[in-house]
Amino acid sequence: MRVFVTWRIPEIGIQLLRQHFDVTVYTGDEPLNGTALVNHLKGMAGVLAIFHNRFTADVIEQLTTVRVIANMAVGYDNIDVATATRKGICVTNTPGVLTEATADLTWALLLAVSRRIVEGHQIMATDNFPGWDPLYLLGAEIYGKTIGIVGMGRIGSAVARRASAWNMPILYTSRSPKPTIEQKLGARRVSLEELVHNADFISIHTPLTPETHHLFNTNIFRQMKPTAYLINTARGPIVDENALVTALRNHWIAGAALDVFENEPHPHPALKNFPNVVMTPHIGSATVETRNRMAELAAQNLIACLQGKQPPAIVNPEVLLNDNR
Repeated sequence: MRVFVTWRIPEIGIQLLRQHFDVTVYTGDEPLNGTALVNHLKGMAGVLAIFHNRFTADVIEQLTTVRVIANMAVGYDNIDVATATRKGICVTNTPGVLTEATADLTWALLLAVSRRIVEGHQIMATDNFPGWDPLYLLGAEIYGKTIGIVGMGRIGSAVARRASAWNMPILYTSRSPKPTIEQKLGARRVSLEELVHNADFISIHTPLTPETHHLFNTNIFRQMKPTAYLINTARGPIVDENALVTALRNHWIAGAALDVFENEPHPHPALKNFPNVVMTPHIGSATVETRNRMAELAAQNLIACLQGKQPPAIVNPEVLLNDNR
């Protein structure tokens, strides 16, 4: 069987696939989408994809041989899962293996924006440090402040565990209660409105769905504390960047730190001009160890699906239950 890898990934994933299949790895400079993606998948039994490949309903309808889409990401908002399921195509993802790395980056961003780390570096790099001053480059205290976690899944829970070391009261939103987190960390499940009214730091970890698209909009920003910071390492479109720019210009919030963007790879142009904004290029899972584990898990998922076995992480298990292949 032939399988296609839509981008360059760690070699561990490629080598694992080559033990079982004829593997083609895309080497172009632009992510494949639309007709180009369909054309490259002709005759392929499976595809190992990345976040930037958009498997729309139209694309999936044209896949005549593909039996599995193995997404090398936790999120799968780039795939029309309902259409894939109807066509009997397995959709898999890579949860768990990137939890700690993403939680670490969340805290790196929180610290960077609240303690003005990037501003300080730029001052030193341009030799503009005037000398110590009691009122110079003042930031925000973190210890003992309230953190609000929007989405208490694996990553949100890992962020919460780190917050406990800073003695931070933890508020969270979630589709279901998390009694273990509540018991161990004293976290409290609240409405989004109560969270944004009371949190000093708000960290987004909810999936991107039609319900969470632009969840953070003008109305929400107006409810946040003027001393509060927003951190987003989940998905860019959860935040309305036009509304965020307005909030920053009007000092409705103290700052923002973003690893993901509404129109990746391009942030809103105005975000580049705010000293109280820290941006990183979607590197939440970007450690050698984590990216290796992601590539390995994505390959294992693809192999298992094509062999008719239960993959380690499948989004639509009903496909396997109805598989008559």
